[in-house]
Amino acid sequence: MPTLNWIGKEAVVNHDQHVPYRLVHCDGDRSVGEAGAGNLLVEGDNLHALKALLPYYRKRVKCIYIDPPYNTGKQTWAYSDNVDSPIIQQWLRDAFAGHQIDENDLSRHDKWLCMMYPRLQLLKQFLRDDGIIWVSIDDTELAYLTWLMDEIFSSANRIGTLVWKNATDNNPTRIAVEHEYILCYAKDKNSVGTVWKLRDTIVKRRMLDKYAELKRKYFNDIEQIQKEFRSFVRRHSDELQPLTHYNRIDEYGPYTGSRKVHNPGKEGYHYDVIHPVTGRPCVEPARGYRCPETTLRRLQAEGKILYNKDHTQIIQIKEYLDDFEGSLKSVIDLDGRTGANALESIFGNRTTFRNPKSVEIIQSLLSFTTKDDDLILDSFAGSGTTGHAVLQLNKEDGGNRRFILIEMEPDICRNITAERLRRVIEEQTPPPAPPRSGEGSDAAPPSLAGKGDGGLDLGGGFRYCRLGEPLFDERGQIRGKVKFGDLAHHIFFAETGEPLPRSVSGRAPFIGELNGTAYYLLWHGSGSTSVLDSAALKRLDRRNGPRVVYADGCRLSPAQLQTRNIVFKQIPYEVKAG
Repeated sequence: MPTLNWIGKEAVVNHDQHVPYRLVHCDGDRSVGEAGAGNLLVEGDNLHALKALLPYYRKRVKCIYIDPPYNTGKQTWAYSDNVDSPIIQQWLRDAFAGHQIDENDLSRHDKWLCMMYPRLQLLKQFLRDDGIIWVSIDDTELAYLTWLMDEIFSSANRIGTLVWKNATDNNPTRIAVEHEYILCYAKDKNSVGTVWKLRDTIVKRRMLDKYAELKRKYFNDIEQIQKEFRSFVRRHSDELQPLTHYNRIDEYGPYTGSRKVHNPGKEGYHYDVIHPVTGRPCVEPARGYRCPETTLRRLQAEGKILYNKDHTQIIQIKEYLDDFEGSLKSVIDLDGRTGANALESIFGNRTTFRNPKSVEIIQSLLSFTTKDDDLILDSFAGSGTTGHAVLQLNKEDGGNRRFILIEMEPDICRNITAERLRRVIEEQTPPPAPPRSGEGSDAAPPSLAGKGDGGLDLGGGFRYCRLGEPLFDERGQIRGKVKFGDLAHHIFFAETGEPLPRSVSGRAPFIGELNGTAYYLLWHGSGSTSVLDSAALKRLDRRNGPRVVYADGCRLSPAQLQTRNIVFKQIPYEVKAG
């Protein structure tokens, strides 16, 4: 398969493996609502944050959405797209250490690719086998990003590309650019399913709720219900796309006329359908009818055939809104200003964060690809639109989806991302309608088993976390602030490649088991000494399978270890640091 190459690639291909594991500190003062809701907002470099969270969430994320810098070269806002910020310069220096590469030789595109490659490699490890990743981008890096995604996720797992028409450009230019792209890839396309359908959409529910309201008001006065329902659809036509054609009413609810009687591409059935007024055969589709005559006669008897005023037009079939199943279209027409309008509605003024994504578009993507208590990850969180969309979607369909958001800029993370989430939770701020235009505790991240029971308007809350120092110092020693739970999670993940499925306190040495092998940690913190001896053996539960024991030292002979089916590993020398 063809591959993409650029200056600096050889330095970043394996860079994710050398990023140190860091501690994660949860800040109770900045956290909001119920900590057990399972939602995280992490402040810090997303490369280091992803590596720090990997021992907890590997293969557990159902859907990733990211909106990385578009690399347009603009320098007019805090989250600069020119890929030349001090943070990115530090990334490059770390990646190029030991390589004969001068970062000044790199083009803007080289730097962007060097930044993206290790992050995408880490993100892939978070996805479940049936997981999906969405990436927003524009023309600047579209081609390079597609090659990059093909290489990391495989072109065989490419699902498609959405085109989002989000602007109107009347400026004099060669081509007026009025769209962006959203790339979609699967971890394993064979595990995802072949059809995405949505039985219950937000727009559909809103229209059916309006019909139910009018029916309660006017009972069986179909004419009055029809009049007010059509007026409702006209007034809210922008918001009710693409279902505005379901604007007719009968005793069973809103419906539209479908041309599915046609038989495109091949010869169909030929017979006469008599118009009920003129008594003459209606015009037949060019290639005949799609269904046999017996089927059409049944539809006639059920009152599901629609006739025009005379026989000169082709008949249609009634399709009821209640039977509608939405599909995800490759072209989305949604005013891009809805994102900024949402922030303005929440904060009461325009924030310094420019061009935030729309809640509606992310909510739509999640509607098709997540359900129940699925986990969603956004490592370029920005203003927090993804978290807002998860909370809003849960509110509307009763789900318990959870999110992990990572934002590297402290001012944005604290004053915009966290504050936005706090307000939509505590102040019950509703999402705006689209415009009418055509330092705290050292607790580890919450277990995935923890799901809050809500109680707030849009969800249970979130934990605010910061990245701490690496687990190991420059000499390879375990740092003093590392706690038993930190080291246990790291050891289990390093041994098994799986997150530790439970919280551990250190009261017992057993930390977890996988595929018949049990893992133990005899350790009381940096500065103390733990030894595997006869007394420590009594603290190990008796299991039939192999056992791996980590401790500072061992006083048992190799024969004793072999007899008890124990593999001893010495701390810190046999603890994998990267």
